[in-house]
Amino acid sequence: MTTSAARDRATPTRRDQILREAARLFAERGFHGVGVDEIGAAVGISGPGLYRHFAGKDAMLAELLVGISERLHEGGVARVEESVSAGLAPEATLDALIAGHIDFALDDRSLITLHDRELDRLRDDDRKQVRKLQRQYVELWVGAVRAVYPGLTELEARVSVHTVFGLLNSTPHLSGSSSLPDRSTTAALLHRLARGALAAARADGGSGQPH
Repeated sequence: MTTSAARDRATPTRRDQILREAARLFAERGFHGVGVDEIGAAVGISGPGLYRHFAGKDAMLAELLVGISERLHEGGVARVEESVSAGLAPEATLDALIAGHIDFALDDRSLITLHDRELDRLRDDDRKQVRKLQRQYVELWVGAVRAVYPGLTELEARVSVHTVFGLLNSTPHLSGSSSLPDRSTTAALLHRLARGALAAARADGGSGQPH
């Protein structure tokens, strides 16, 4: 499966470069604090040259936020389907979903900040599409969580999933080179925290093995 990290290692197109720098600048300084000239300078082209790729900043923002919602949902669907096809245990499916979201949380931190700050700036249609994709992504997780912890009600599982998202999506607040250990150590830590939070949602406090 293609993860965010794998995409980043591939040779980016000019459009990809523009989006990456736009996301970084928007996250650092806010949508209205960044001009097209600055985005263009970050990728080595003139500001007006950006209009060969995008209609404007609004179009960049929409592609960034709708795009990451699509990738999360499509990646989640693929992970579930791969696990089912391989006949893996429910725990493996849940672990695959967690690992995929951790890739996002570590590799696309600027998009987390952008979503939190700028989602309301999208046109209604784009914002509704983001919300629809997010709901579908949550439901994938709810099904995976209940398969591992069937004692949870659907509502309990949904609340638990949103709580885990909040935990994993806290990475933008851990900025600075000294705030995080190396990537593999951080990913493993986040994975343990996510599984621990889900296990703790059980009525028995999460002790023992999933039933």
